Amino acid sequence: MAVNGTQLIRLEFTSAFEMLDFVQVVSDHLARSVGLDEDSLHWVSVAIRESVINAIKHGNRNDASKRVFVEFQTAAPSNVPELAIRVRDQGEGFDPEVVANPLAPENLLKSSGRGIFLIRNFMDDVQLQRAPEGGMEIRMVKRVQPAGDAA
Repeated sequence: MAVNGTQLIRLEFTSAFEMLDFVQVVSDHLARSVGLDEDSLHWVSVAIRESVINAIKHGNRNDASKRVFVEFQTAAPSNVPELAIRVRDQGEGFDPEVVANPLAPENLLKSSGRGIFLIRNFMDDVQLQRAPEGGMEIRMVKRVQPAGDAA
């Protein structure tokens, strides 16, 4: 759906890791359509996979009766093209301020806990909050870097 140069795509699916590749194809297509370079496209790819995995595994606790909602929106506010992504689960939610720092010495060898840290470093804007509809949602934005600017 394109409105005033904006595209909006909504996906809804059961808590199944098999959906990751499909979400990835949509993400890559939209990231390219707004003009993200290959590096940015890679980091958006990592962020979307991490957030969907978190929604399935931690939010919905692998419950196939619960759904994951992913929304992509392309826009160019202030003439800077961007891709905004919203991922929502139907879980109980958590306090994002209490997420352990994966760089703390006691957490360095843990196999989990890096997803949100990575997402915050790869994306230009990240917000974690309880969704009004229930569950947790993460909103992420990646902006196109003007030619010549270092990312």
